[in-house]
Amino acid sequence: MSMHVLQALVENKFGVLARVSSLFSARGYNIKSLAVGETHDPSVSCMTIVVNAEDEGILEQINKQLNKLIDVITVKDITKTDYIDRELLLVRVRYDERNKARVDALHDQYTFHLFDKKDDYAVLEFTGDSMLVESLLSDLATIGVIELVRTGKIAISK
Repeated sequence: MSMHVLQALVENKFGVLARVSSLFSARGYNIKSLAVGETHDPSVSCMTIVVNAEDEGILEQINKQLNKLIDVITVKDITKTDYIDRELLLVRVRYDERNKARVDALHDQYTFHLFDKKDDYAVLEFTGDSMLVESLLSDLATIGVIELVRTGKIAISK
């Protein structure tokens, strides 16, 4: 299965996200990640959609279906282009006497922002590409993740 990063510029209107997501669910396509936000033009939003496409036919079908939606302005598959991607991660981890040194060592390795320190936990914020996010999460698992939230991937062409 091949991972593809699609960027769709859409009109910033009520219900557009629901129509896009229902298009995927109606056809049984799974969205691995979805991030949506306004562009420099407040009437336009950018959707970064990461999908698993088993073959080019499925990817072409997704593209065609997205382009049929009235509120979709453009759709690009940026997977094979030169692009930069990032995810934002907020994690509450155990930060007691046993784990402080290990968290501090990971901080030196990953340079995340550590805030909201309490006696038994701390919240950290990290921004990086998907591989670094996964690597940090793997290292944090040994410490003890209490709570985790993350954005989907966002991307921009170079």
